Amino acid sequence: MLHAYVFTRSLAITTVERIRADERGEGVISAAIAVLIMAFLGAAMWLAFKGIFNDASNKTSDNVNKIGS
Repeated sequence: MLHAYVFTRSLAITTVERIRADERGEGVISAAIAVLIMAFLGAAMWLAFKGIFNDASNKTSDNVNKIGS
């Protein structure tokens, strides 16, 4: 009788702890957040690169035109 009680009680406690500490899906959510952050960083870097490239292109064109005239 004592063995049945101990088995039942330990099963109930481990089940409650397993449900309370359930972290399924945490890795997927963290990965999705990381992907979104990287996408925003990539877009910001692309815009910065595009702006710098356009500015350098305009300055180069102005200098070439000054030299040519």
